[in-house]
Formats: sequence, structure tokens, C-alpha cells
Amino acid sequence: MTARSLHASAREVLVNWCTDSEAAESLRHTMLAFLDSAPDGCLRSHVPGHITASSLVLDEGGCHVLLTLHPRVGRWIQLGGHCEESDDTVVEAALREAREESGIEDLRIDTALLSAHTHPITCSLGVPTRHLDLRFLVKAPEGAPITISDESRDLRWFPVDDLPDGAEADTITHLVRMAATR
Repeated sequence: MTARSLHASAREVLVNWCTDSEAAESLRHTMLAFLDSAPDGCLRSHVPGHITASSLVLDEGGCHVLLTLHPRVGRWIQLGGHCEESDDTVVEAALREAREESGIEDLRIDTALLSAHTHPITCSLGVPTRHLDLRFLVKAPEGAPITISDESRDLRWFPVDDLPDGAEADTITHLVRMAATR
């Protein structure tokens, strides 16, 4: 991994992202401008903000979504996290995070960007920063057993039309709808 390969891959997925709204298109341009100004913007050490990689993990039929109860965020959210030095691309980072956080090895990732999101957070840096999250669609084999990682308080499959209290329901429902069109 080099900061350069992660940076190039983040730019590539953003350049090729077919957005679905004016807001998403604006965010795409904002993230590209961020990357143009931040050669190390995919690394956690970039304190003003950094690219993160997430996965919307659906079962094969697209009827269930795998969510983690995030200890720092305190809500049910999609799997994902920081790009690491071992990742060559943001797609690899998203897939690695999904495998680590689910325990499922046989995941399949769609390399086209599903969506993007940005949010303020105090992450492992211990100081306020901003995550610029690139989200990818990942499919899990039917009946794949899951394993809760150290990075989660809980991990469960939920019907896409019956998300738990405290979930980012609007975001997840929107992502599932987008995934259904692929």
C-alpha cells in the first residue's frame, strides 16, 4: 500500500460514481476537491479528515442487511472503517473491513461506488475529525455464519423492511433501494 494507491483508487471510484441526486453530485465534487488538496487524505493520520470505506452487506436475496452496533457511534450502522497500510485500494479496504467485522470470508463486493457520506466524529485519533465515507455493496452467501468482532457491541442480520430502533434507518433503507437497482 501507498498513500498514493489509496488516493488514486478513491479518486477513480468518485470520478466514476453515477450519483442519484444533486446532493450526491455536490458531495462527489466536494470529496474530489478534498482529495486534490490532501495527498494523504485516505490515511487515518490526516487529522482534518480522511476517507473511510464501508460496506452495505446484504444476503444473497437482498432481503436482509448485516448491521453492527457500533460502540463509539452507539447505533446500528453498516460495516466499515479506516483504510489501512495493507490496503491497495478503497475497495479492498471496504472488503477487508466487512470480513473483519462479520467473520464472513466469502463476501463479494461490487466495485462501483454505491454512495458516499461525510460526518464529524472523534475516531481513534482521539480528536474531532471528519470521515468521508465511501460505501460499497457487498453480498454474503445465504446462511453464512457471522462472528462479532472486537470493534462491535453486537452484529445481526435484519430484514431490510424491519430495521432496529437506533439504526440509521433512512440511510440504510436508501442504500438498500439503490442496491436493488444493480
